[in-house]
Amino acid sequence: MDSCGCRDNFKRMFERIDPLLKTWRWPVLAMLASLAMLGAAHAFETFALLLPCPLCLRQREVYWAVVAMTVTALVLWQIRQNPRFILAFNIMLGLVFLTGAVVAAYHAGVEYKFWPAPSGCIATEAFNMDAFDPTNLNQAQGVPSCTDDPWGGRYGLSMAGWNALISLVFAAISFRAAGISLPRTRVLSPAE
Repeated sequence: MDSCGCRDNFKRMFERIDPLLKTWRWPVLAMLASLAMLGAAHAFETFALLLPCPLCLRQREVYWAVVAMTVTALVLWQIRQNPRFILAFNIMLGLVFLTGAVVAAYHAGVEYKFWPAPSGCIATEAFNMDAFDPTNLNQAQGVPSCTDDPWGGRYGLSMAGWNALISLVFAAISFRAAGISLPRTRVLSPAE
């Protein structure tokens, strides 16, 4: 028995969220969470003028994939409802979110200088936000470097680091939802 009661706390937490992971609740919630992450990214870009680097855009592709997959799966579910489809879809969601966590962790590693940036990800000159011209959006304004942490480490992790953590949590929830949606075989009692 653990002294802090952590196991019991986790069990109670899972008992509270498990009903949200049954049937189509989690895929719809995952799609809404993905739209919220995309909205946050676009808000940082629009209002804080934090233009995305190529690796930032790669991270967004994962959330767009979740949205497209969920809409497609909901349409397919209306055509043929099969409980195993939910299982397979939740596993696919988990794998897509896991891919997002890997891409974001790679970007965070580039920002923290753990490994070099891929080609095309390093700005040849410093990107000057003061030179940004919103009246001429048809012209390229410049591409920020993938090696720069726009938050400067003020929030413990870079934006990519937080995105990796969030994607990892979404992947874990997706795999938990797959486990919950796993078709159970009925076990006969000795009396039957």
